[in-house]
Amino acid sequence: MKTHIVRIGNSRGVRLPKTLLQEAQLEGEVELQAEPGRILISKPSQPRAGWADAARRMREQDEDRLIDQPIPTRFDTDDWKWR
Repeated sequence: MKTHIVRIGNSRGVRLPKTLLQEAQLEGEVELQAEPGRILISKPSQPRAGWADAARRMREQDEDRLIDQPIPTRFDTDDWKWR
């Protein structure tokens, strides 16, 4: 499908047909990535999707502990003062 780049204020834009957006299952927020000769539009990545559920499962299985015990530093033992 061909279209034209149009002026939108001081910027430029491309009008995307509703059917094209529906076919691509895109709505709301999107990510843009520029490559030589093209611009890619995609759903936002969610790198932390599922982390809350994983943390909840770890807690339920009593696996949410530090592997190693914390090692106090000089700051912890000498410099820090509780008021």
